Parts: sequence; structure tokens; C-alpha cells
Amino acid sequence: MVPGLEKLAAAYHVGNFVMVREKRQLVFEFMPLYARIGMHLLFYGTQQRKLLKTDWLQNLLKKQSVKQGIIYDSPSSRFAIPSFVKTWSIETDELLDPELDHYGCFNEFFYRRLKPGARPIDLPQDGICSVADCRLTVYENMSLAREFWVKGRNFTIPSLLNVSEDSPVARDFEDGSVAIFRLAPSDYHRFHSPIYCTVGNIHHVDGEYFTVNPQAVTQKGLDILTANIRSVLYLRDAYRGCPIAFVAVGALLVGSIKWTTGAKTGASVKRGDELGYFAYGGSTVVAVFPKDFVKYDDDLVENSKIPMETLVKAGVVLPCT
Repeated sequence: MVPGLEKLAAAYHVGNFVMVREKRQLVFEFMPLYARIGMHLLFYGTQQRKLLKTDWLQNLLKKQSVKQGIIYDSPSSRFAIPSFVKTWSIETDELLDPELDHYGCFNEFFYRRLKPGARPIDLPQDGICSVADCRLTVYENMSLAREFWVKGRNFTIPSLLNVSEDSPVARDFEDGSVAIFRLAPSDYHRFHSPIYCTVGNIHHVDGEYFTVNPQAVTQKGLDILTANIRSVLYLRDAYRGCPIAFVAVGALLVGSIKWTTGAKTGASVKRGDELGYFAYGGSTVVAVFPKDFVKYDDDLVENSKIPMETLVKAGVVLPCT
């Protein structure tokens, strides 16, 4: 990109910066130009927000997402894999199977597995780990999340979990904190348990197929994370007995949310164990923790209040209190 053009692109909502944690360096997130312009035209502006609330457009986004999922499950889609690898500069040497012609369809590559040890779990033992390769924002409560990042007025814990405000579940997470793990198309798309825990029930919530890119999530008047299709997995912390809500949020062109170990109710899971994966598309996991359960690292808190996402890998540990 032309020097200085990144700031102009961000100012006009056709791109965004993220923080590389190890280097404390801002980088402009790569995305094909047509996708950036398309998001700007669709999500930025008063008239666009009104259009997004129409049944016609919501049905169109859902139809296209389902259609794309079917296409990428077909054997003919495997021929798109090499260009996808090149476009997104994907490191194939860390894959469990680095041979691209071994994948039967595009989606098989999209939710690819990594070699054992490719995402080691950091110390300390009592911390929570990043659930995915992602762009991370963290907030001590939902009010801060709405102030700095998620501008939808309905971004509350009961709305996210699809429970009533006076329900026992809502009371469990009253004044709780959130960690928002956004996966870009280039990322490894399997997600993992943040804690040592017992797997509980799954609650599926039907919804829309809006993109979860910051261009949409940070727009006032749009309720993306509480409007989109999502699947809520409840976990029980092995040491304190606290509940954790693990919310896998579908998005534009995401074919499906698939639970693997996460579907095994009653199973004992170690921190970093796989819970499931997303099929094609960018997508998000929102983890909801009880009040005072976790103390986020200072740099993550500061970045999130800029607001700025921080690039992290699966397995990076954040300390518990």
C-alpha cells in the first residue's frame, strides 16, 4: 500500500490497524481492496444502517452465506486453495498436513489442523489462554465494551447469551468481563478451551449473518454480536466451579459453527484443548467470565481502550485473579 494511505483508509472506514503485541507495533490489517470498499459501502453511514435492518438485505446475506458454504464444501472448490494461501500469506509449514492437494475441498483447508505443539500453552497454570489465533479486545465489563468497541445498544450479557435479565444465568455473569477474539479469514479457524473445565450444555441462537469486522462492529446503531447467529457453550471451571460462557458467533460467509470436544457434555477438558471450529469466513468468539474471575494484562486493557485490537495466538495465557 502507498505510504500514509493506511491512515486515510482507516479514517474513511475502509480498513483498520491492529497491534502486534511482541513488537508494540501498529500494522494495517491486510484485506483485498474490493472487500474493504464493499464493507464501507454497506456498513458506513446512516442510510446504510437503515438498509441493514431491512428483511430483504438480511435474507440476502443469509442466503449468500449458506450458498457460499455449500460451494466451499464441494470437491471443485479445492482448486481455490493455492490462491487463498498466496493471497493471505498462510504459513503451510505449521500445518499437520502441508500438502495442499490432500484437502478434499476448500473448507477442509479452511478449518485445517496444526502440528502438535504449534500453539504451546504458556504459563502460569492458573491463567486463561487465548482461545484462537485472533485479534483480541478485553473489557472488565460490558459497559466498557460498549463505550470503546461494540457500539450496539443491545450488547449486554443477557442479550448475548439470549437469556432473560432475571434468569439464574444472567445473575451468574452479572458485572462480568468479556474477551472478544476476532478471527480473520487468514487465521487458523479452530478454537480452544480457555480453562481447565467440564463441558456443559450448548444453546443455539438463530440470527443474522453480518460481518464481524470492526468496520461493522464499531458502528453506532448496529447490534452485530447480539444479532448474528451464534452458539453458546457453557463451561464449568475445574478449580473454582465458576461458570464460563463461550460464545461462537457466526458471520457473513461463515458456513457453520462446528463443535468437536465442545459437543461432549460432561467431558473434562484441559486448557488449550480443541472445542470446535468455524467453516469459511471471518468469525468471532466472545468469552464471558464472572466478575473478578480474570485480570487482563495491562497492555491488552490499554490497547482495547484506544480502541485497538491486539494480535495474539492460541495458547497465550492471561492471568486469573
